[in-house]
Amino acid sequence: MQKYIFTHRLLVAAIAAPLLVPSVAIAQSGDAPIAREVVQQLPSADVQRLNKALKRLARNPRDVQALVNAGNASLQLGDLDAAMGFFGRAQSLSPNSSEAKLGRAAVFLRSERPIEALRIYADAEAQGISTGSVAADRGLAYDLAGNNAQAQESYRSALAQGADPVVTRRLAISHAIAGDEPMFEARLLPMLERGDLSAFRARAFGLAILGRVDEATAISNAVMPRDLASRIAPYLAYMPRLTKAQQAGAANLGIFPQAAEIGRDDPQIARYASTGSVSPVANVDARLVPQGQQFGAASSASSSPPSGGSRLAAVANKQAQPAPQPAPQPAPQPKLRVDEAFAGMEKLAPTASAPPVDRVDLSSFKPPREVAAPPPPAKPAHPSREWVQVATGRDRTALRFDWRRIARKAPDLLSEFDPHVVRWGQANRLLAGPVESSAAARALVNALKAQGLDSFTYSSPEGQEITELQ
Repeated sequence: MQKYIFTHRLLVAAIAAPLLVPSVAIAQSGDAPIAREVVQQLPSADVQRLNKALKRLARNPRDVQALVNAGNASLQLGDLDAAMGFFGRAQSLSPNSSEAKLGRAAVFLRSERPIEALRIYADAEAQGISTGSVAADRGLAYDLAGNNAQAQESYRSALAQGADPVVTRRLAISHAIAGDEPMFEARLLPMLERGDLSAFRARAFGLAILGRVDEATAISNAVMPRDLASRIAPYLAYMPRLTKAQQAGAANLGIFPQAAEIGRDDPQIARYASTGSVSPVANVDARLVPQGQQFGAASSASSSPPSGGSRLAAVANKQAQPAPQPAPQPAPQPKLRVDEAFAGMEKLAPTASAPPVDRVDLSSFKPPREVAAPPPPAKPAHPSREWVQVATGRDRTALRFDWRRIARKAPDLLSEFDPHVVRWGQANRLLAGPVESSAAARALVNALKAQGLDSFTYSSPEGQEITELQ
């Protein structure tokens, strides 16, 4: 039995694409080919981190830290299949790796499978691994399993390490699910007074959970375009009829069950609710593929996380799984997604602060109606970037030999970079990069100097075209 999933999953395509497309040779009649560089937009920081991890794995497939880094980057990019494959491979090579173990728990949580995540957290603690850094995620797992008391304890533990508006909103929703209206209001009040529109969203769901559907609908009417507000109203109306676990999924992740499953928990969650504990993970270090029933799915459902179909996931799963397995079909997507209805609210301008009151009065707040965001500013074709200059010369052919010679002397430092060139008077600069930051460029210069290689940092100005050395 499937469920509607309203969360937006990022599909990662061509994840390991290079920064620059190789030169395109254009032959003209009777002339030698003309090489023209085609420059692409720089990938995101997460894609760059994934590229570095994949390059390290190409050199050493048993590099546990590189596998963990690839898993974390895949998780941030929303590729759950790839993340599970990398974390599973890392744990098979290093069974005591806390990063790999907790990374798998994060994948289960993102896959709406809280019981599996809670099992891993319990197993990690039994092995003496601290779970303090994932207290917020553990709190959400407890809420998705219907255990609000444990969820609130985990959220408070996370907030003790530092303020976090997302965790605060989750804690407020947890209080609403538990029926504690005063604490629900108290947690949201400071953010409401600042005009935090994400807090208005949380309050709308919390009031609906508490049975005050009319007030929840009034908030959605005040902050959203009317057509979207009218389409979200039926979901708010059904919130009181959901189970605690379903209410947490709807309010925090935008997941709403099918009509036939409203008020009925998944069997795993029901068993957890009756026993109050999760069974230990059996032979967790030997299991590279997630097992157990998916949150909100029938017993015949696949035990793998939802498949994004990316090429990266295929690579990761090929490493992690002993035999190929058929990919599960993605859940059907409805026309309306709860997160889309409230998308962009946190980017709107805050409203004027309201005076403190003992309880939140909807009439005291005038949240702005959602408006279309202005288009982002155009990005320069050749942005400013950081490089390390390793040589200069007029003849680019000779610079190719120079790069190979220098790279052989420091393979650990330069193997992840491609050689680039840029005109410098009558000569050319030979550059390694681009490097993440000026600090990283200085660190690379110092590391090269320790191996007897002279180099310099170079910041390319915006608009300067730097081409890959072919």
